[in-house]
Amino acid sequence: MKIIADSRELQAVVDRVAQYTFGMDLTWDWPGGVAYYGVCRAYEVTGEEAYLERMIAWVDEYMEAGLPKSWTVNTCAIGHMLLTLYEHTKDEKYVDLIMSKVDYLENKALRFGDRVLQHTVSSKNDFPEQAWADTLFMAAYFLLRAGIMFERKHLIEDALNQYFWHINYLQDENDSLWYHGYNHINKDHMSGIYWARANAWAAYTMSRAAKVLPEAYLYPPMMHIWSSLRDQLAAIKKLQKADGLWGTVLDYPEAYGEVSATAGIGAAMVTQGNPLHGKYVQKALDGLLANIADNGRVMNVSGGTAVMNDIAGYLGIDRKWAQGWGQGLALAFLAAVLENNMEQQ
Repeated sequence: MKIIADSRELQAVVDRVAQYTFGMDLTWDWPGGVAYYGVCRAYEVTGEEAYLERMIAWVDEYMEAGLPKSWTVNTCAIGHMLLTLYEHTKDEKYVDLIMSKVDYLENKALRFGDRVLQHTVSSKNDFPEQAWADTLFMAAYFLLRAGIMFERKHLIEDALNQYFWHINYLQDENDSLWYHGYNHINKDHMSGIYWARANAWAAYTMSRAAKVLPEAYLYPPMMHIWSSLRDQLAAIKKLQKADGLWGTVLDYPEAYGEVSATAGIGAAMVTQGNPLHGKYVQKALDGLLANIADNGRVMNVSGGTAVMNDIAGYLGIDRKWAQGWGQGLALAFLAAVLENNMEQQ
């Protein structure tokens, strides 16, 4: 894919974003999980050892201070960093933590229907029999990576089962966009909103699943994923705003441009690798760079968002503060562009 970007300048931006991220008071929850996933991708592409050392120190300090007493779908997002740390250090303490999260997801997490993970944010039954697109990043993609790393086929199959059912529950077959959530009890999509970050969670993790799974063609659900991603990106590209961003409600022209979703969608396009998406990626990259402050803070990122009741609920989410998911998805996008340009040389 042809993307016009100076790699040295992009690496400087990556470093600013990473340094700002390290300075945030992130905890062992999904904002930290997404943020440090992005730092991991930056480390994998740039080879900057300081990133790895800072993450090791953060985990060590957290383990000494005390980890959460129980896991949720959202806290499993930290597992992405643990996988990267184990891959590059081979320290068995990370395996113990990874496997405790795997055990939770496989044996303790709430499920419904065909063993679909219910989205959970606490130890309570917060959202009975609800599927959220967020779960694909926090849990399904983590299970897939763990299954690949430790050669456990049942984890790969469970992860792909999550993708299969989330696609069936959340993606509209007619226009190919993703709803934020699905209520299995009521058999509806609640407010029925095409929330941009939900589409980013889906597109990015599907693109990564297609990239990292060896012999992916041997797993029937992958055919579902490839087709879902293809049609989703074909629909999303038409909704990009003039400044390169995507609106926080994709099909509502008056919706503000939201940077974390734009980064996730742009990263998905780069990872999928369709060269005809290059012009959309270029606009998204320019839009992202225009929203990164000199100190590395990613701006115009919407705050944490439940499945809201209506469009007004989504438009009312605050964008003032830096968020871990904004930092992480920005780093994932920048790393994907750097990786792409290295491969083109």
